[in-house]
Amino acid sequence: MVISVKDGVKIIAVSIVCFCAVFVSTFMLNFYLDVLPLDGTLEGDSQILFTAQLATAKFTSALAGGFLGVIAALMTVFYIKLFIDAHSAQLGILKALGYSDKSLAIRFWVFGLCVLIGCAAGFGGGFIAMPFVYKGLTIEGLEPIKINFHPVLLICLVIIPAIVFAAISCLYAYFALRRPVNAMIKGTATIKPKKTKNKQDKERAFIWEMCFKTLSSKKILVFFVAFSCFCFSAMVQMGLSMDELTPGTMAMMILVIGVVLAFVTMLMSVTALVKANIKNIAVMKAFGYDVRQCTFAVFAGYVPFALIGFGVGTAYQYGLLNLMVNLVFKDVGEVPDYTFNVPVLFITLAVFIVLYVVLTLLFTLRLSKISVKEIMAEN
Repeated sequence: MVISVKDGVKIIAVSIVCFCAVFVSTFMLNFYLDVLPLDGTLEGDSQILFTAQLATAKFTSALAGGFLGVIAALMTVFYIKLFIDAHSAQLGILKALGYSDKSLAIRFWVFGLCVLIGCAAGFGGGFIAMPFVYKGLTIEGLEPIKINFHPVLLICLVIIPAIVFAAISCLYAYFALRRPVNAMIKGTATIKPKKTKNKQDKERAFIWEMCFKTLSSKKILVFFVAFSCFCFSAMVQMGLSMDELTPGTMAMMILVIGVVLAFVTMLMSVTALVKANIKNIAVMKAFGYDVRQCTFAVFAGYVPFALIGFGVGTAYQYGLLNLMVNLVFKDVGEVPDYTFNVPVLFITLAVFIVLYVVLTLLFTLRLSKISVKEIMAEN
């Protein structure tokens, strides 16, 4: 069969996103459930700080679980689309042999495995991190909070997401497979260069045309590129700016999660972009275009969206921390004022530019190895 468990496990990027979401939600919600019985038993500033911590736990869990859950769903749908496009001929042949759309779509449940793996790993990782998180969040003067296991969290954070994502995978595959058999077997045509009179000017026009067509043909990649830059900008700046607002352990976790999410989504986006345009790149090289021109045609259109993602991430982290300090912790006297950290912005921007250039150079090397002979051998 075309669809196997191995195919489902391949989308490790979704597992990593699910891991990050469940990892944060696990220790935050577990802390919330463990300390909730103490609500109303404290007095004065201790009660104010306690109420603020409960609000932070709910807010952080909703933000991490909800936002990253949507991202994971989009990534799963995107991967299934790539899989169907890559195996269009095989799936078309199976349909011609009598397999129905429904019978083929049901087999896409395996893509829910990546969610199960990521959620289970995140749940376990959350419990490993709990002693450090509890230590940092415990209010001074209170006895250490005992860590309890809550089965409802296992059901809500691991089992239900795996079932929901498996259902989403099957449902999306069902609608994606509702195409004529002939169209699926034939596949999609590649973009071919046009013959021109003025070679230099027309070559330049063609490269720009390829750039815009690459951008328009993979619109969802625009989102993932911008999102990866958003994650890097927001989480790195937030982690480096939170030293005085939260325990060092929490700031470090936010920093690491942001870097991991940014790296995974960017790697997934660029890999998918190169794979989707491999035939077009081979044709361009066959017509005499060099690697620099091919790289420009594939990547140039996404640069503005990368910068937009970075800018939005900067504004987001400032607004979020400002909201936390001035709303959630407004009655807590020990919390210092928060101001925008300009040095951290420039440090993050410099690191971001270096990493983006390095990643582009690595994939430029990959483009240099693509040949028409390789494409013909695959077909």
